[in-house]
Amino acid sequence: MAKLRVTTRDGAQTTLEGSGRPLMEALRDANTGVQGICGGMCACGTCHVYVADAWTAKLPPKGPDEEAMLEAIGELVEVRPVSRLSCQIPLDDGLDGLELEIGPVP
Repeated sequence: MAKLRVTTRDGAQTTLEGSGRPLMEALRDANTGVQGICGGMCACGTCHVYVADAWTAKLPPKGPDEEAMLEAIGELVEVRPVSRLSCQIPLDDGLDGLELEIGPVP
């Protein structure tokens, strides 16, 4: 089971555990402020997170839908090179130690 280090929008830090589902669901169910209102369809941007630099290469690459949504929300909120949509990251044991910050919602 992967342990995640999460910084919420208000700067609080918490540790979560999870595996076998999208990262968005674990963050949403832990009440971290991630909404995921589109249910993981890459259509709302409410699961936006900033992944720690050391982890970006360990994640699956961004697909075209994720790239398009990040570009779209970039007109409303700060999108960084480490921005990801957590609905597009499968949570598995290989992500043990993942560090991320919950991004602003569009």
